[in-house]
Amino acid sequence: MSTANKDSIRIAFAYLSFIVGAGFTTGQEILQFFVNYGKFSLVGAIISGLIVIFATRQVAKVGYRLEAESYDISLNAMFGPIVGRIIDYLLIFFLYGTTIIMIAGGGAAFYDGFGVPTWLGSLIIVLLLFVVLQVKFDSILSILGAVTPLLVITVLVIAGYNILNPSVPFSEVNQHTDIFTTPTRSWWWDAITYGGLIIGNSFSFLTIVGAEADRHKIARRGALYGGVIFSVLLLIMVAGILSNIQEANTVELPTLLMAEQIHPVLMYTMATVMVAVIFNSCVGMLYPLLNRFTAPNSKPYRLLLFILLILGYLFSFVGFADLVNTVYPLFGYIGLFITLALLIRWITNKTSKKKLM
Repeated sequence: MSTANKDSIRIAFAYLSFIVGAGFTTGQEILQFFVNYGKFSLVGAIISGLIVIFATRQVAKVGYRLEAESYDISLNAMFGPIVGRIIDYLLIFFLYGTTIIMIAGGGAAFYDGFGVPTWLGSLIIVLLLFVVLQVKFDSILSILGAVTPLLVITVLVIAGYNILNPSVPFSEVNQHTDIFTTPTRSWWWDAITYGGLIIGNSFSFLTIVGAEADRHKIARRGALYGGVIFSVLLLIMVAGILSNIQEANTVELPTLLMAEQIHPVLMYTMATVMVAVIFNSCVGMLYPLLNRFTAPNSKPYRLLLFILLILGYLFSFVGFADLVNTVYPLFGYIGLFITLALLIRWITNKTSKKKLM
């Protein structure tokens, strides 16, 4: 395998481990955005996947071409200083809000998987974040990517088993949906919004990844590979939870329930993966946020990190499922706006002599 492909896969694994966060691995966001629309959920997953595949590649390309050390450079280039600044502040707010969701999800995963009190599980996540976020970015990428193979295998086993052994036949899934738990009651709009959510979540991280890539090909391939793998996993997860929709709607962490029904060992494996991925997501969102305001590993960096983690820990007690339902749809709209700008840029570059970035 060529060095370029190795680097691209490394980026893809880091991206995948970062973006597949608390809501995805627990199944909670998949349940809310897709599964409770019944048969339409599979179509929705495909729509979201196509949005993610397209936009992730474009974000990384922009980051590379601008050599953007911080994501606000890309925003200003795409939208101008005024609109770019507005989106910048909105991203800051929602990135931090999503980090709080991840910390809450980590506490829930520790409790449901290992019986550790929620407050202690979240505290463990916070303490580890304080340590890991003080290492170099290359090391952070390696840490993020390390858990990805186990994540993919575990998701395939759990979802695959439930697809092959459904507790609810596909013809009956619509009888067990709970439309009132969905963000907007519209399957196609929630699917589009979810695609925007993924882009909003990953824009800052992908921008830096693109800028750090040695070559343009590595940046675009790495993001593309990550987007494709994520989209396939999303479709499989939707199908897996849909096969167990009746029981999935009764718990906060559906995938953990599905794993336990297969074998207790698999439940502990999934809980471990879940905690690791949630931790990775926190790293992937906090690092660009810290990098936006401070120089890495400086005293202001460590001070801001400390403050953000303390506040995040306190706010995490609001509750995981409630946070997902409130914050995620709003963040998705920001991501959709960014995706639309990327689409306009791509069309312009393909059809006009005037090239944008």
